Amino acid sequence: MTNNDVFRRIRYIYDLTDKRVIKLFALGGHEASRTEISDWLKQDDDDAFKNLNDRLLARFLNGLIVDKRGKKEGVEMIAEKRLDNNIVLRKLKIALNLTAEDMLDIIELTEFGMSKHELSAFFRKPGHKHYRECKDQILRNFLNGMKLKYRDKIEPAKTNPWNKN
Repeated sequence: MTNNDVFRRIRYIYDLTDKRVIKLFALGGHEASRTEISDWLKQDDDDAFKNLNDRLLARFLNGLIVDKRGKKEGVEMIAEKRLDNNIVLRKLKIALNLTAEDMLDIIELTEFGMSKHELSAFFRKPGHKHYRECKDQILRNFLNGMKLKYRDKIEPAKTNPWNKN
């Protein structure tokens, strides 16, 4: 998934206004303008479309973390120079204060099955023997599940057939 896709989906899920998006970027350490936001939200084939680079998406996600969880005393959040789906997934987990079970419930809303062990592999360090790269399909399903849960207000089923722990 592109950074612009992730940004568009999060903005849609939470129905964020331009003013609110500007605030989230500011919390992450970037002073974004309405013009920039508008250009990032445009479709890829639009002449005014601009790519949202990794560092700016990291700043937006860091702002989301600060907004949802509060700023940690004495700790300055650093915006990564390079983002991948694993980091985006981790930042969303932190921002929303989700447990592994919460994340599995969100993914299950899209009828995509995953075990707790598969999920935990995305949060390991890249050199770890059980590390697994988060593919676009998984991040897309997680974001779609977020849309169903937070925007459409669909509650997950009480039992998760994929999580038999």
